[in-house]
Amino acid sequence: MTQLKVDGREVEVPDHFTLLQACEEAGAEIPRFCFHERLSIAGNCRMCLVEVKGGPPKPAASCAMGVKDLRKGPNGELPEVFTTTPMVKKAREGVMEFLLINHPLDCPICDQGGECDLQDQAMAYGVDSSRYVENKRAVEDKYIGPLVKTIMTRCIHCTRCVRFTTEVAGISELGLVGRGEDAEITTYLEQAMTSELQGNVIDLCPVGALTSRPYAFQARPWELTKTETIDVMDAVGSGIRVDTRGREVMRILPRTNEAVNEEWISDKTRFVWDGLRVQRLDKPYVRKDGRLQPASWPEAFAAVKAQLDSTDPSKVGAIAGDLSAVEDMWAMKRLMGEIGSPNIDCRQDGSISHPADGRASYIFNTTIAGIEDADALLIIGANPRFEASLLNARIRKRWRMDNFPIGVVGENTDLRYDYTYLGAGTDTLSDIEGASQGFFEALKGAERPMIIVGQGALSGRNGSAILASAAALAREIGAVTDSWNGFNVMQTAASRVGGLDIGFVPGEGGHTAGEMVSGGVDLLFNMGADEIDIPEGPFVVYMGSHGDKGASRADVILPTAAYTEKSGTYVNLEGRAQVASRASFPPGEAKEDWAVIRALSAVIGRQLPFDSLMQLRKELYAEHGFMRTDAIVPAEPGAITSLADRAEKLQSMPLTSNVTDFYLTNPIARASKVMAECSRLASQAHLEAAE
Repeated sequence: MTQLKVDGREVEVPDHFTLLQACEEAGAEIPRFCFHERLSIAGNCRMCLVEVKGGPPKPAASCAMGVKDLRKGPNGELPEVFTTTPMVKKAREGVMEFLLINHPLDCPICDQGGECDLQDQAMAYGVDSSRYVENKRAVEDKYIGPLVKTIMTRCIHCTRCVRFTTEVAGISELGLVGRGEDAEITTYLEQAMTSELQGNVIDLCPVGALTSRPYAFQARPWELTKTETIDVMDAVGSGIRVDTRGREVMRILPRTNEAVNEEWISDKTRFVWDGLRVQRLDKPYVRKDGRLQPASWPEAFAAVKAQLDSTDPSKVGAIAGDLSAVEDMWAMKRLMGEIGSPNIDCRQDGSISHPADGRASYIFNTTIAGIEDADALLIIGANPRFEASLLNARIRKRWRMDNFPIGVVGENTDLRYDYTYLGAGTDTLSDIEGASQGFFEALKGAERPMIIVGQGALSGRNGSAILASAAALAREIGAVTDSWNGFNVMQTAASRVGGLDIGFVPGEGGHTAGEMVSGGVDLLFNMGADEIDIPEGPFVVYMGSHGDKGASRADVILPTAAYTEKSGTYVNLEGRAQVASRASFPPGEAKEDWAVIRALSAVIGRQLPFDSLMQLRKELYAEHGFMRTDAIVPAEPGAITSLADRAEKLQSMPLTSNVTDFYLTNPIARASKVMAECSRLASQAHLEAAE
């Protein structure tokens, strides 16, 4: 620890702190443009100038000077830093005057207007006039893709965007070319950016040079109602803020959560909002004469009741989709229990994850933040870059810290960090040591090794054997101890862990999702499971928000709310229960899922014992108390040992990711024009790379 004085106040800070961080620890406000806590230090905007007593007779850049660089006084006095002296005030005014030399006066039409660092700091630290009357420099705008809009005349060359793409996203797509007044930030050869995290440069840009292209000229920040909630585009459970105007979602921004997503979100999370507006189901439908016809709620419920009355309970089933909240699945599970059917499943992709194997067998036991403590990693049948982008960013962060050997069994693809490619399938998994003795020794010699098993490996007939083999490998390398659990299953669906936690899986004698759609049931409740093919045969009651594949196959459609239009609990891949808040209301006659199920239960004569969401949650929390908070309850590691005991010889097969198109993984994303354009560009880039 280092002691110093800031504006006369004595503080003690860690040795690695910069002066800027030390000043803020002491309560002083330091303006900055280029400095960011999660990026390397550039020291090129000079806005953070302070005066250091005993230092050179000029202001010092506080972001580029460490507290350990300060010297004590001749008699051992503590080093002193001043942030409000006349020297500092004049220096900051001068820097601001320089920054505004070429900046265009277009605040009234700038999308950053109202939430712009340059605006705020010009008001706080600038002066009311400029001595420069020369013509301003103009820079040609660059096309860098369908997500980020550029007006580069506004750029002040803070290089935050360059450092983010290089350090966090892992691909050097932006750079500074030219020198002096010819310097420009651009993509190489002015191509579209390809990173799945590129939208974060919009938040990082302190001026209006990089803004959201889909959101351009849509709204001003003071017009919007802001709601803090949870993302469901993957199983990470990133913190987000949904901004709405009236009933419409206008944009989605990240919310800082150090334990999960830090302050980043993926592009799918950020830009999927236009899919919330289109292809919406806003009224019930009933199929008559081979066509879906609009109906009233009583008519739709009557059609379901008539079919239910003529169907044996053992021939009724329910499948929960990837976006279902825990409350929705709990209500459906209760309804199926009243009907007397054991046919329920939340695993539409055919995953073998099951609560009977213990909670440690289907969650990310190390936790997302715990990745930073690991010292070796083996990835099996997963592509974390597309299955859990923010988790992959955390792996890259750990990889950049120091020596962190990573091995991959599965697809040989770009994960944005270096790794040892071991092999493509189960033959390699059976003999990791033979595939790379050097990596195996590093994995076995690590104090805190990690194994990540993807859903691509766990889906299908060989899934149970692969899970058991991975558990046996974890035991062999010492990945599971009293103080460390390095065995991880990476889920890809936001609803999956919550569904497994409440036991939304087939009961005794019940059918799995695959068996249900293959003739195992005659009446199927489809809760937004749009990624599973349902052939002709069963009577399908679809409960969802969008007119996707599931709705086109339905015999009755009961319209429900999207994730931004309801309050619901989601348990992320590490087992953290988080409550999403309602940001807007569903369109037309659509209702929240649990309310639809409760109303249907009364019509069919099997009324459920709750009339409100709070009553439902009281019942849910009585059985699963951990869902009250967002704390992680560590799973019992003994389950992994039990799995390891079941290891057997694996059938030879390749291991691939279950996410084939990052941008089109759910009905909301498939309804989005922005996601469709991103998918097209990604496919085009993949074909060009293959050539």
